[in-house]
Amino acid sequence: MATYLVTGANRGIGLEYCRQLIERGETAIAVCRKTSEALDSLGIRVETGIDITSDDSVADLASRLKNTPIDVLINNAGILRKNTLPQLDFDAIRQQFEVNALGALRVTQALLPNLGTGAKVAIMTSRMGSIEDNTSGNSYGYRMSKVAVSMAGKSLSIDLKPRQIAVAILHPGMVSTDMTGHNGIPTQEAVQGLLARIDQLNLENSGTFWHAKGEVLPW
Repeated sequence: MATYLVTGANRGIGLEYCRQLIERGETAIAVCRKTSEALDSLGIRVETGIDITSDDSVADLASRLKNTPIDVLINNAGILRKNTLPQLDFDAIRQQFEVNALGALRVTQALLPNLGTGAKVAIMTSRMGSIEDNTSGNSYGYRMSKVAVSMAGKSLSIDLKPRQIAVAILHPGMVSTDMTGHNGIPTQEAVQGLLARIDQLNLENSGTFWHAKGEVLPW
């Protein structure tokens, strides 16, 4: 039995991560700003009131966890704000950077004392953060923030390797959630693939940008 910590766990992919983890006998710690009825019904440890854009809030999370060992940290929290070139909203773009990129890095740094030898870190990114794969433009804040968090994941894979901590950079696919307007594959299918990638993660393949289905994606 391993202990997993999942951010953005109150709904969507994060909630499904928690559900599948406990179904297979793992320990899941859910982190979110505000819990949900669905999350509470799982009967797991829930740390609420955590804003990953705030240094103080993330420090509070680290304090709450104290010496709790974390085997797998899943940086899942993210937001999508649509931006087209004629209608750029720079506040929304900054917000996406804060949540999608800086938030994941902030949480990972704060919880490093909880990650021992052999631990794993999963960074939830998106194929929309692939420069080579961008054929449709738009979505400036989301695309740019996902490029940034993918780069953070790659750097983490290098910096954490001496500590024998591996890092996965993961695209879930187009998943049916509130964020996507419920367009895409079911969260159950996506998380099954994501957990398979995390299970296969090791120091040799650390820093790889994967589709949940196993395809290595272009940067």
